[in-house]
Amino acid sequence: MDDKALVKTLDFQLDIRSDNEGLLYDATLESRRVYNETIRLSNQGVDWHAISPRLEDGANLVKNTTQRIVAKALGAIENYYEYDDFGRPSHTKDGTYPLRANYEEGYTLSLTDDGDVAFRISAKPYNHVKGVLEGSDDHLNLLKTALASDEWKVTTSETLWRDGDPELHVNIRNTEQTVRDKQDSQTVVGVDVNEDNVALTALSEDGVEDSLVIDFPEIKFERHRYFTIRKRVQKAGKSSMHNTLKGREERVVRDRLHKVSRHVVEWSQQFEKPCIVFEDLKEMRDHIDYGTRMNRRLHHLPFRVLQFYTSYKAAFEEIPTDWINPEYTSQRCPICGHTERANRNKKRFKCRSCSHQDHSDRGASVNIAVKSLEKYQDWNVPALNSLPQVRKVRRRASGAVDAPTVTHPTVRGNLANGWRGVSD
Repeated sequence: MDDKALVKTLDFQLDIRSDNEGLLYDATLESRRVYNETIRLSNQGVDWHAISPRLEDGANLVKNTTQRIVAKALGAIENYYEYDDFGRPSHTKDGTYPLRANYEEGYTLSLTDDGDVAFRISAKPYNHVKGVLEGSDDHLNLLKTALASDEWKVTTSETLWRDGDPELHVNIRNTEQTVRDKQDSQTVVGVDVNEDNVALTALSEDGVEDSLVIDFPEIKFERHRYFTIRKRVQKAGKSSMHNTLKGREERVVRDRLHKVSRHVVEWSQQFEKPCIVFEDLKEMRDHIDYGTRMNRRLHHLPFRVLQFYTSYKAAFEEIPTDWINPEYTSQRCPICGHTERANRNKKRFKCRSCSHQDHSDRGASVNIAVKSLEKYQDWNVPALNSLPQVRKVRRRASGAVDAPTVTHPTVRGNLANGWRGVSD
């Protein structure tokens, strides 16, 4: 697991106690200009290493802050080329843009005698905005711990405006926590990520311990809803609203993905020394060609984002993660090993060799777990003569309730708040 996996972001509101709040707003507008200019220069073919020095002198920002903004813009371009999760970065961002800064270079924090956390943000060179942080008790207590101990280290931050109010998002890094070596694991949790669900299977040397399918159809629904809205806005000639709508869509989708990834980690923790395993889908989009409508849906699925969120949440619980080759995981029968595209029809898997029937995504998660076991020669891959009954849960509000389901279409009704047990 890389260093990013052990970083936690804490959100705070700013209680500004100086008379230059407008300075902070102007700085976020300048941040937007630097971001847009970085994208423009990159599109013109300027060498990436030359962009930051080119912009530092002309930007009305602290030098290190300019460097951080340029790095984020280039990271957005790199992410587009590698994963294309939210489309190519635009160089026409409207409104403000987060002001990124390194701790003790672009901003500082300190504990006051009253027990508050005071901030000082270098909005412009030699011009500071001061005040105290407000937020949840959990985030404030964790930040105070980070400022007072060696276990946590305060790193970068982002200053941004949300609904007209300034916020500070602070990253803290755990300097002592380590992630267990994946080869020391005793349970492999295969994770199959799809456009409307994530399927999980826990596999040990004794066989399948448990399996679960978590539905999140609202992500696909929200994607389609915002796509329809943007098309109508574009038709009406109001293209200036495009970035606003896109930002709302990303916040909604990422909020759902955070909740799903949290449940994946919590479910995995019940097993002895788990290791969470994903498919390596980096090259998946290069081979997608199912027509215009389906291509648009699949190219905009945030597979990698969900994997990343799950990975860093797992790291904080000292759970390692791994990736395997996704070849044939959706077409292979987990019981007899027969591989054929015709085995799968939407959410129904029926092996044409041994007649085994299953939820297709659950079957894929079993194959992912088996492939991971096969990577380690000192592990015995168990013979799978049967699989446990499929269980499905659906995110509806808060909390979690799941229930067993059968593998033919029936509806088991609504359960308690939060998660609803449903059939395949």
